[in-house]
This record gives sequence, C-alpha cells and structure tokens, in this order.
Amino acid sequence: MIRERLRILLVEDNLALRTNLGALLEAHGHAVDFAADGPSGLALALAQPPDVLVLDLGLPGMDGLRLCRALREQADRHVPVLMLTARDALEDKLQGFEAGADDYLVKPFSSEELLARCTALSRRHRAGESHVLRIGSLAIDRRRGEASRHGQALRLHATSYRILLALAEAWPRTLTRSELTQRLWGDDPPESDPLRSHLYLLRRALDRPFPQAMLKTAHGVGFRLESDA
Repeated sequence: MIRERLRILLVEDNLALRTNLGALLEAHGHAVDFAADGPSGLALALAQPPDVLVLDLGLPGMDGLRLCRALREQADRHVPVLMLTARDALEDKLQGFEAGADDYLVKPFSSEELLARCTALSRRHRAGESHVLRIGSLAIDRRRGEASRHGQALRLHATSYRILLALAEAWPRTLTRSELTQRLWGDDPPESDPLRSHLYLLRRALDRPFPQAMLKTAHGVGFRLESDA
C-alpha cells in the first residue's frame, strides 16, 4: 500500500517505455498523464501542474532541457522534475540541473528507485505550493532564482544559491555533506572539497549583513537553516 497518491505527468517519446512506466506507476496507485513530445508535455504541465513531472531528455519538438527551462519560466508554482536520460556524464547532469531539474535518473533504472524518487520529490518540494519559499525573514523565489532577507536581495553565486535552496527545501532537517554534494554534483563530485568555499560565500551573503545567523553547522552531521522568526 502506498502512502501517497501522486499525480504524475510522464513525458516520454518511446511508446514501449512510456507504457511500461505508466503501468508501473498506476499499479502503485498513482494517477498518470502522458505526453509523447516536448510541446505537448509543456502544455499539459502548465495547464494541470502535476505533483511530479517525469521527463525524458530526448524528445521530439522540444527536448527535455528546453521544456524544463520553459516550465520554470512560465509555471505559477514549482513542479518537481525528475529527468530521465541515457546520458550519465557529469556535464549532462549539470546541464539538467542548470535547466531546472530537481533530480536525475540514468537509464536503465530499477522500478523501485523510480517510485522512491517520485515520492521523495513530491515531499521535498511540497508539490503545488508557491514558487516563493519563506523561512523567517528569508524568501526564496524559485522561479526567478533569487533570494532575500528582510526584503534585501542577497548577492549569491549560482552554487551558493543551490546550496541555500537545498537547505531551505529540507528545512528544518539537517542535510549531510554527502547529501549536499549529491544535489550539486551528482555521482561525480570534484576531488577537492568545494563545499567549504561555497558555504563560506553563502554565510557571507546570507548572514553577515544581519544580526542573527540562519546557516548552522551540525558538527559531525552537516548543515541546516534556522529560522530567525
């Protein structure tokens, strides 16, 4: 028995895969809509925003990257996007995340992993809510990719913004270093420890101008945001 019944939009041009995935999702109680090309998928996602969009990268008419960018620009809420692709290179994954994908699944994949990731995405992004995420004085506009505190815009490097967004979406939970690294760089993180410098830049922009710090270190565990309200 599933815990949640999700509305899932599956955009996949391969008929056999689309049929098999749809049957799998429906067998676990989810409601599934289908599209076989990019323009149709975008139109459906905008007209009836799903709880999760399962999006193939290679699509006729408009590929998954373009569809995801257009969705982020035009949708009035955040639609969690799980991108499917046969491309497993780090550069391809980074392009997907830069286009606005929330998660990335490389073909072939297990049915259990697909189901688990759809459920996790719907919870992580609180499906259907406004683009603006608020924690105390912090406001993050996920559509515009902007953040502010007390109405003052924060000047954030792209990676620092992604760290902040990951922490805000997980709030009040603590994210481990490995979770943050996975969100930022997938399965191919740099050999160095790039989190250190990006966290420093994030603290400088998020906390230094204000009397109360929001970015907290849970020693031996990871990092979390603390509301200043």
